Amino acid sequence: MSEGFGGPLVSPRVLKALFEEYGVVPLKKLGQNFLVDANILAGIADAVGLGEGDMCLEIGPGAGTLTAELARKAKRVAAVEVDRGLIPLLQFTLQAFDNVRIVHSDILKLDMAKLAREEFGNAPFAVAANLPYNITTPVIMMLLESGLPITRIVLLIQREVADRLSGAPGTKEYGALTVAVQYACAVEPLFMVGPNCFFPRPKVDSRLVRLTMRETPAVDVGDKKDFFAMVRALFAMRRKTILNNLLAVYAPAGRDALLAAVEAAGLSPGARAETLSLDQLARLHACLPPR
Repeated sequence: MSEGFGGPLVSPRVLKALFEEYGVVPLKKLGQNFLVDANILAGIADAVGLGEGDMCLEIGPGAGTLTAELARKAKRVAAVEVDRGLIPLLQFTLQAFDNVRIVHSDILKLDMAKLAREEFGNAPFAVAANLPYNITTPVIMMLLESGLPITRIVLLIQREVADRLSGAPGTKEYGALTVAVQYACAVEPLFMVGPNCFFPRPKVDSRLVRLTMRETPAVDVGDKKDFFAMVRALFAMRRKTILNNLLAVYAPAGRDALLAAVEAAGLSPGARAETLSLDQLARLHACLPPR
């Protein structure tokens, strides 16, 4: 395995020249902002924590700058890119890496189980991605619900979304996404990344976040599907009380039964979902009547 494309890909000037040569135009609809800071790229690769025997899935390799950093550390990298126009450029910039496979696909439509089987032999793998805002939540939920042997997920995402992932009860950032992520993962907010580290420059700050998959969920909830149906109901209308939100999903049980369940869980019926910890949510779920 050699070192890949020899040019300074982190130079905006070189990147612009390559884009012109390969007819690449950054697409706003895909949220394409390409990293052009060598220190940030190295920092992301380090955060993924790959060793020479490790597998890695990269979502959205772009021009291949991060892919090359990952490939130097990992045994194998599968890089999934939705933009067909970037595939020839990636084939050029990553041509010297024999441990990288470029996959042209939409990650949200891809058969992840098939990819993991064919590329990693069903071995555990890490995930790395520089994600645009509009697909951040769907991608995270897809990964968490995949049932695949993912070890950690390292994401460069909009700062506001990163704050939601690490949000604490009682804050405006805390919500259904927070609960889903913290149920399955230990969340580590890492370093900030400013707009000047990208080409073209976005109008927002970004942050790197590492999600380390838990061996067992943070709380025992019994029926996971039903638990998250409750969570979604509780956060559906943030200004409403937990009792009123529960009525939307558990209406057949009746208000009195729901009130009794809330009180049995040691909670106030006038509380709002954003104030409830994972433990309190699990306790509430255990007290609720069947749907």
